Amino acid sequence: MGSKKKSGNSSNSSGERNSSISGIREKHQQEIECLTLTTQPLRTFKFFVFAIYDYVKQSVRYLLAKGGWLLVLGSLVAIGGVCLATIEGSHEKHFQEFLLYLQFVLWWTALGVASSIGLGSGLHTFVLYLGPHIALFTIKAMQCGRVDLKTAPYDTIQLKRGPSWLDKDCSEFGPSLYNSSHGSRVPLSSILPQVQLEAILWGIGTALGELPPYFISRAASLSGSKLDPVEDLDASSSKNSGAIGRRLKKMETWLLSHSQYLNFWAILLLASIPNPLFDLAGIMCGQFGIPFWQFFLATLFGKAIIKTHIQTVFIISVCNNQLLDWVENELIWVLSHIPGVASVLPKLIAKLHAAKDKYLVAAPPVSTNAQVKKWGLSFSTIWNTVVWLVLLNFFFKIVNSTAQNFLKKQQEKELTTITKKSQ
Repeated sequence: MGSKKKSGNSSNSSGERNSSISGIREKHQQEIECLTLTTQPLRTFKFFVFAIYDYVKQSVRYLLAKGGWLLVLGSLVAIGGVCLATIEGSHEKHFQEFLLYLQFVLWWTALGVASSIGLGSGLHTFVLYLGPHIALFTIKAMQCGRVDLKTAPYDTIQLKRGPSWLDKDCSEFGPSLYNSSHGSRVPLSSILPQVQLEAILWGIGTALGELPPYFISRAASLSGSKLDPVEDLDASSSKNSGAIGRRLKKMETWLLSHSQYLNFWAILLLASIPNPLFDLAGIMCGQFGIPFWQFFLATLFGKAIIKTHIQTVFIISVCNNQLLDWVENELIWVLSHIPGVASVLPKLIAKLHAAKDKYLVAAPPVSTNAQVKKWGLSFSTIWNTVVWLVLLNFFFKIVNSTAQNFLKKQQEKELTTITKKSQ
């Protein structure tokens, strides 16, 4: 009887302990969900500052412990750069040119990182920067009939300035070098090299932005703990109850069920196409022990070479009217076989060509400076407003996610302490 009472008391105590722990976890989950800049701005920003402080402290400790030679090399490079920037001489012009190239490389690479980092919540920099840059250059090349528009490879769209060729008149570049019966037709093979470098740099940035999920998953796999990114993906997919959310959930389930087929060629295929679930592929590669260089080289080649060239060629083809010309020829062939339409087809084609020629001809210079300032101000104001709103939303997501992860770690420590005391 005594043993039965003891076993009954122990089972009751363990049940109470489990219920209390589950209650604490539910409370912690509610605290995490309420920790946002819109609901608790001061507390969220405080946790964000604490998280950044811890990250910087851990990074400095790691460098001091295992990367002393990196600090020495970095210090020497910094000292050399300061000397080159302050000492006057014949090298000053070359150093300024080097800084412009360095700014160009860092800018497009950073845009790529911002586009792919954050488990699907990244900044869509292709739509905001790279896509419009390729489209504007293609249209300008079509209007002017030549591709030698840039003063240097770094003469592209950047944060605080636009390219020098965008506002220039075509007469400043010289006569057209590409002519046809329907105006200027610059071939795709001539336009692609002019925008290829920034597209590849952006693609390299997107490949680098895929590394954090892989490293987090790899570390979690080695430690035997459950993956936070997988939980985040499950939570985000469960919130999307629409048709798109259900489709993504099916794709996620299929990818998880075929994880045993992950190799270099599978990763290359997933990285070479627009794929909203590539973050999940990176997590799976880290979880199942795919070697780093196999994952990174496949991702780099797929994103920086294949995917960026597919996107770039598509935009050039649309803005260069090559894709539209193909569609037009196919439609003309189909309409010519329809009775009653073949008779009006020549007039329709003539009107279509007149509209295209009007679109491709460069706009004549406006004599009134007030009109130029008016239109330039309105366009720049609208565009800058859209960009800054997207940047602000991206910053809010980073702050919220960082603060919530910091709070989650604190809650896990608290829960571990309570569990040890109750044992």
